[in-house]
Amino acid sequence: MRYDYLIIGGGIVGLATCTALLREKPGARIALLEKEAGWAKHQTGRNSGVIHSGIYYRPGSLKAQMASEGSRSMVAFCREHGIAHEVCGKVIVATEESELAGLQRLNERGAANGLEVRILSIEEARETEPHLRGIRALHVASTGIVDYRQVCQRLAKIAQEGGAVLSLDACAVEIRGMSDRLEVVTTQGVFGTDYLINCGGLHSDRILRMTGQEPPVRIVPFRGEYYTLVPERRHLVRNLIYPVPDPAFPFLGIHFTRMITGEVHAGPNAVLSMKREGYTKMAFDPHDLAEVLTFAGFWRLGSKHWLAGAREMARSWSKSLFVKSLQRLIPEVEEEDLLPSEPGVRAQAIRPDGSLEEDFLIVEGRRSLHLLNAPSPAATASLEIGRYVARRAAVRTD
Repeated sequence: MRYDYLIIGGGIVGLATCTALLREKPGARIALLEKEAGWAKHQTGRNSGVIHSGIYYRPGSLKAQMASEGSRSMVAFCREHGIAHEVCGKVIVATEESELAGLQRLNERGAANGLEVRILSIEEARETEPHLRGIRALHVASTGIVDYRQVCQRLAKIAQEGGAVLSLDACAVEIRGMSDRLEVVTTQGVFGTDYLINCGGLHSDRILRMTGQEPPVRIVPFRGEYYTLVPERRHLVRNLIYPVPDPAFPFLGIHFTRMITGEVHAGPNAVLSMKREGYTKMAFDPHDLAEVLTFAGFWRLGSKHWLAGAREMARSWSKSLFVKSLQRLIPEVEEEDLLPSEPGVRAQAIRPDGSLEEDFLIVEGRRSLHLLNAPSPAATASLEIGRYVARRAAVRTD
């Protein structure tokens, strides 16, 4: 079968792109391929379920725009389809005087991105988070929580009802360029298409390379490690509590997240994974690791952030160090309050010069469009990313 559009990747971005294409190009023949036996098995299904506000991202960037708009469209989607969610807000907490300048910068960035933000005294912050420690906080009203796996199940149903062909257990192993089409060879057969859309997440750079084009970035996997509070200690956290992020480090720092299920997660720690889908400390793939260790950009990044990386590694192996980080926000948390929880792996795009790709990155190829960098807040922004990609793909094929 030959399709007008073929999407690789059955996470939330691929599914959202599929439903957006059905609206953008009525009557088009569309197929979506997912290598796993179900939807949202990797980044989407293993994230913390936060509907992000967009406060962290540079004004004018795709992340800032799409997270802000996406938080609204995701809430509207959940309301329309009866998916459990809650706009509970969050606090970002300065625990030391040295963090106050960073908190103020976030306040200004939030205002520039059109968000409802407010600086709180620690007494005001404790009205909603009574166990909090700190000296000042920033309240972000539009942050929420949801189970993105449920969103994906609904998107898959919408796509199928709209006439799209959804194929599970269909891993792309080769892409062949023909004179008038592309052919994607998979474990479920060969799929021909006039236009390919790559939403392959952890494997997006490899999919671009299959088309004969060298990616401008390399995906380097970072494992996020979490704990969950035991049920009798969940009262310590009412909503979401974040630290002021270190501007020199690409991650947001260990934080507390109340899930839509009522569980409270703590984390993530962020360490290099030795496998692109490596969810345990000892998970190892020689090809995946060799790609990282032979990439000059990784070593250049490491030379800038080696101290922070060493702290993350130490915390990965020491629960007591992990707990000490949490106690900066909530001193009452003890080691016995925490149980290991499901980890995730972030697909981080790194450039050869060692710089992180900070924005969503979309690259055009021959008869194709490739989403090469879509870590957090991609789940929040997924409906907006889907619309954006669908419009670009439609213009290229009109």
